[in-house]
Amino acid sequence: MLEQYSLSMPKAVYSGKGALGRIREITEGKFKKAAVFTDKGVEQAGLLEIPLEQLKAAGLDTTIITDLPAEPSCDEAQEIVEKFRRTGADLIVAVGGGSVMDVAKLASIAANDFLTVRKLLENPGLGKKCVKTMMIPTTAGTGSEATMNSIVAVPEKELKVGIVNPEMIPDMVILDGGLLARLPKKIAASTGIDAMAHAVECFTSNKANTFSNLFAKEAARLIFHNILAACEEPEAEEAKTNMLIGAFYAGVAISSSGTTAVHALSYPLGGKYHIPHGVSNAILLLPVMRFNKPACQKELAELFDAVAGKEEQNLQMTEEEKADRLLERMEEIIRRLEIPSSLSAFGIGTEVLEELVTAGLEVKRLLNNNKKEVTCEDARRLYLEIMN
Repeated sequence: MLEQYSLSMPKAVYSGKGALGRIREITEGKFKKAAVFTDKGVEQAGLLEIPLEQLKAAGLDTTIITDLPAEPSCDEAQEIVEKFRRTGADLIVAVGGGSVMDVAKLASIAANDFLTVRKLLENPGLGKKCVKTMMIPTTAGTGSEATMNSIVAVPEKELKVGIVNPEMIPDMVILDGGLLARLPKKIAASTGIDAMAHAVECFTSNKANTFSNLFAKEAARLIFHNILAACEEPEAEEAKTNMLIGAFYAGVAISSSGTTAVHALSYPLGGKYHIPHGVSNAILLLPVMRFNKPACQKELAELFDAVAGKEEQNLQMTEEEKADRLLERMEEIIRRLEIPSSLSAFGIGTEVLEELVTAGLEVKRLLNNNKKEVTCEDARRLYLEIMN
């Protein structure tokens, strides 16, 4: 565990039933114009209605930017940043999933004409916050509303790359479980497993510390206990709210600790083959954590104690048995949610194995967090495992 560590969090977080109704009091008299970042799916689902009503009631002019793509490239993100610059807004409100929030955060530090997303890829520290941000997640997964990270695809590298800058920590966050009521099970499942991966990876990371462990452990408890109901029961608002909070906590843990080889090896799957981020993490989560188990058995056992039910807590189990049971529980959840477990579902075979290995090993920022070194041969075996 690190001897020196820090914690960065959004300045204000509003949660609970009807939390969206607080937008007016939060913004009234403080801002003049809001640029609302979202996507077509969120708009068509009617999820903008309350935020727009609240902003209007607060006296703010609004401009809506709806053409945000899923899993954006750096150049697509740049187009949105340039569109934002023309709005003259002094507040960014992001209503959507991880991609929407990631691009909104980039816009908040790249409002000056000289700065581009590609320049931020080269030197993230160039960005300085120019515009306040409010994040309203409509999925319980990425934790982007809590992090200093923005993930974009780099086409020529066929890889996703993280831009990390403390200036991107959001100013305001609203967590309202009501926004998840109409979320399709497929999306709820993949984003929920993404949040699970964040919690488990951060707790077992080389950068894990007292602060990150506090949030990662509570995130795991909330996620393991609520993910099935949140995904399978449309009216389970309490479970959906708990998932939102769990995903947020996992995002806080990312900012203090960091994800590991699961995310590192998944980046080429999104960058080259456009597999949804949560799905690629779900496919890799069990193989990588089984690979990591010898180096983080103690941590996995601690997480089991945090998520175990009352009956399991009374059982006499060894550390190894607890670690194995946690991995089995994760496998059960992924299977129950019907998330693909193999790349064959996407038509990806061994002919691209070496390309994936080369690309995955480039993500050293995250591989360095992994408690067990991932060699070229290790990466090859892990990718082969998910091709069967």
